[in-house]
Amino acid sequence: MSRTAAPKANSTVAEGEGTPVSRTAAPKANSTVAEGEGTPVSRTAAPKANGTVARGGGTPVSGFGSRVAALTRKETRQLLRDPSSIAIGVLLPIILILIFGFGLSLDVKNAPLAVVMEDSSPTAMDAVAGLQLTPYISPVMLGSMHDAELLMRERRVDGIVRVPGDFSRRLAAGDARIQLLVHGADAGRASIVLRYASAALQQNAQRLADRGQPGARIGAVSLEQRLWFNTANTSTWYLVPGLIVLIMTLVGAFLTALVMAREWERGTLEALFVTPVRPIEILLAKIIPYFAVGMVGLALCLLAARFLFEVPMVGSLALLVLCAMLYMLVAVGIGLVISAVTRNQFLASQVALLASFLPSLMLSGFLFDLRNVPAVVRVVGQALPATHFMELIRTLFLAGDVWPLVLRNGAILIAYAVLLLGVARAMTRKTLD
Repeated sequence: MSRTAAPKANSTVAEGEGTPVSRTAAPKANSTVAEGEGTPVSRTAAPKANGTVARGGGTPVSGFGSRVAALTRKETRQLLRDPSSIAIGVLLPIILILIFGFGLSLDVKNAPLAVVMEDSSPTAMDAVAGLQLTPYISPVMLGSMHDAELLMRERRVDGIVRVPGDFSRRLAAGDARIQLLVHGADAGRASIVLRYASAALQQNAQRLADRGQPGARIGAVSLEQRLWFNTANTSTWYLVPGLIVLIMTLVGAFLTALVMAREWERGTLEALFVTPVRPIEILLAKIIPYFAVGMVGLALCLLAARFLFEVPMVGSLALLVLCAMLYMLVAVGIGLVISAVTRNQFLASQVALLASFLPSLMLSGFLFDLRNVPAVVRVVGQALPATHFMELIRTLFLAGDVWPLVLRNGAILIAYAVLLLGVARAMTRKTLD
């Protein structure tokens, strides 16, 4: 049996006839050596607890926690290289809390009420003096019912308090009446205004009676209450027209931004740019299909509103469709601008959600009256195209063709459509250049 000297690591010596034979260091734990011939069979380094060998021969990364930490550092670096992810993770919560915190308000304060004094006697004036003492009512003194009805149809006042011309005479006979008319389109707000106005008038009458003033008998005055534009006093009549606005916003702005951003991302539009097709022709080709889809959606919504939810259509249907066409052009223009700026599907969807759909939901008057929110939020809401179409469609559904309101909001929608489509065309031309 041959003998060998204890070899050093990675050394070779001549054996027998001088032929070099590979030598390895004396085996450690977990190594095996062939018996009889001394030839090493397999070697395995003694493993350490929970140890791993570094990739590529680098420094070993040991332990479960170390591996997770290394992967976390990698993901953090990738996150910091993506500004859109930072914007969504940091700015989205801030924007949402600001919108919901400042914009969401179901309280009714300083509700404007037109007060028509057809009887100017001191007794009649005492009858409505309580409206000026409550912080929930803001009386507007008018001289005729015609002016008051015009303000009510334009939704500039929430109601009308009418003191008839024979109030003093009928009060002496114990049969005096005061008429309270409330804009009932928003059923919830109408109920609150009715309660506030009734309580103010009754408390004032009781106060006069306690003080023994000449108008003390006003406590026996009856209050005639009527709702305008929503005789059923149901919130469905108020919410369904607003839902049509949100649906058109979703189809026009959100869908257009998402699909167009995908074409920017895939380079489809760049392929069109090298053809003889002009930018305006490309834009028209992109606008027409989504405009048509939006109008089909409008037709379905109108049918559902009329026959499924039984919302009355007081105004002109043709005028409503014309206003809806203007708003659809605005919504498609918003989507085109967003897609041209982002050129990324994911980012375009987030921007469209934050810039069009959420503001239309929260700040357009869909859920609550903008007169209840702070002045800054009110200004932001009035700057939204959806706010003006929301006012238009609800007025046409419930109040009829109120031309001052239609002309004002229609002109604003035309201006928005021209501006947004012009910006989209300019951005496309800039890309071509």
